[in-house]
Parts: sequence; structure tokens; C-alpha cells
Amino acid sequence: MPSRPLKIDLHTHVLPERWPDLRERYGYGGFVQLAHDPAGGCARMMRDGECFRVVEPNLWSAERRLAECDRAGVDVQVLSTVPVMFSYWARPEHALDLSRLLNDHVASLVARWPRRFVGLGTVPLQDPDLAIGELERCVGELGLAGVQIGSHVNDWNLDRAELFPVFRRAAELGAAVFVHPWDMLGRERMTKYWLAWLVGMPTETTLAICSLVFGGVFERLPALRVGFAHGGGSFPGTLGRIEHGFHVRPDLCATDNALSPSAYVRRMWVDSLVHDADALRHIVRRFGAERVCLGTDYPFPLGEEVPGALIEGIEEFDEPTRQCLLGGAALQFLGLPPARFA
Repeated sequence: MPSRPLKIDLHTHVLPERWPDLRERYGYGGFVQLAHDPAGGCARMMRDGECFRVVEPNLWSAERRLAECDRAGVDVQVLSTVPVMFSYWARPEHALDLSRLLNDHVASLVARWPRRFVGLGTVPLQDPDLAIGELERCVGELGLAGVQIGSHVNDWNLDRAELFPVFRRAAELGAAVFVHPWDMLGRERMTKYWLAWLVGMPTETTLAICSLVFGGVFERLPALRVGFAHGGGSFPGTLGRIEHGFHVRPDLCATDNALSPSAYVRRMWVDSLVHDADALRHIVRRFGAERVCLGTDYPFPLGEEVPGALIEGIEEFDEPTRQCLLGGAALQFLGLPPARFA
């Protein structure tokens, strides 16, 4: 472990360089494939013939990724798939097959570079029984620290009764659950200006948090460790409104859980990806430094270009606070000892 504070990037994404043609494998479309530039540069993430996103080799090249980490002073990356790969809309057996392919890839990177990478798997949440089986394989067989899940599963919010056994098993296994927004609500009204990413993502995360709080999932599973991407989305800035609504309309808000939302703020983790010093100060005050983890959304453009620069640029953060934000909080969330990276 370095003499400076351990720097762990909780929020990074990775894909294999290549995988089978999923339309051919499963017999229908909707899945993402990588179309590589023959010259060896960027690749296009293609879905049914349309380009979803252009990506660079650092999305799949571990060597490129590690070199960039070294330049940025990042000691450890937590690897998770790109959310478009969740495929909750697909037939469950096919989503399981794809999950296993992606999870095996993440596990292979962790096995090769155990001091540099930690892995989070993906599971087919549209079938909770299959999801539990793959969660158990991720933790027990592959040695991953937990799973990344979406902010909803088709028309199920995260308080849906069918999903509770998945959260219960995660708590029993000591598996971390990292919630990432995806398939944003209201997309039909956010086709311009990149609004699905700028407005829809923070809203999706807030909906996920409120579903777990109001639905009593945190209350029923006190050992469950859940983290949320992008600083908890809009939740920290709207908590006052949410809390007030809980108290003035308990007939609507307290139907499944009698404790107010503020009782759970220091029961969850968020990453530091808020792009604004005042916003970061606010979430550290609200959640506590021990619940805020460095996260960059590497290697995508909405991420933090220099990992940890926002944290390190706030002069009033003392050394213990910085140690928590840069790595200590992530270790707690992931359930890992610092000696793992010595």
C-alpha cells in the first residue's frame, strides 16, 4: 500500500474486447456489439445497426487502463459492466448467459491483477431466482465483491417484493450492491440536449433511493450495503422536500416504512462524482465522509477527468476526511481490508 492515502475508484466500467454475436446466439436483437476500427483505434457500441456510443481502447484494454491509473495515481479500480449490458428486457436465460460471460471477464482481470482491480458482477434481475444463483456464483466462485444493478428492472422499482430476496441474499453474503441509473424514465421527452444523461440519470437514482427507503428494504436488512452512483443523483439536493413530504403526508409516504428518510442517509454510500465543490461538501456533510467514495465513471466523458482532483482541491477537508473519501469509504462499502492491496 502506498504511503499516501489509498486511492480507490469505485465507479469504473469495463467490457471484453470481443464477445459472441448475441443476435445469432439468442435469435433476436436489442443487444450491444462492439464494432472495432480495423486500424486499432476506437470502437462503436452498436445496437441493431445503430451506434449507441463511440468508445476508446481503455474500455477493454487492461494494460491501457492500468497505465492511465498509474499516471493519475489511482491504486485500485472497481470494475463493473456498462449499464446498457444489463439486458433486463431480454429473456431471463439469455440475460443469465450474458451475465456469466461478462462476470467471467471481470473475474479474469481481478485474478490477474488482484492488487489493482476489484470486481462487481451483473445479474439477471428480471428473474430473481436466476439472479440469486448468479450473485452466489459471483461472490463464492468468482471472488467478486458484489454486484452492480440498475435503478429499476423494467416496470419494477427496487422496492418490488419480487426483488427483496435478492437484496436479502446480498446481505447474507456480505455482497456490496452498487446501483447505477439506466433506461431513464421520460426518455421520450429528453431526446435533445443529452437530457436523458443530464436530467434523467440523477432522477433515476433518486427514485431508486426513495424506493429502497420508503419500501423498508434498508429497515428490514440492516446489514445490506448499498451504494449509489453520481453522488446519489438528485437525492441529496431534494432530501429536505422528501423528508417534509414524509411528515406531512404519512398516509402516502409511510405506508410501508414508519421511519423518515433522514434516518437512512448514513446507512447508504454514494460516490463523489458531482463535478462541483459545493455539491461535494454538501454530500459529505449529509452522508458523512465514511459514506462517500471516490468515483469517476471511467472511461466515459461525463466522468471526472483527473480522479480525485475535486476531493483533493477542497482545502478544508482534513487528512482523515480525505483518506475516507479517496479510499477508506470504498473499503468499508466493499467489505475489504486495506491489507488486500498491500
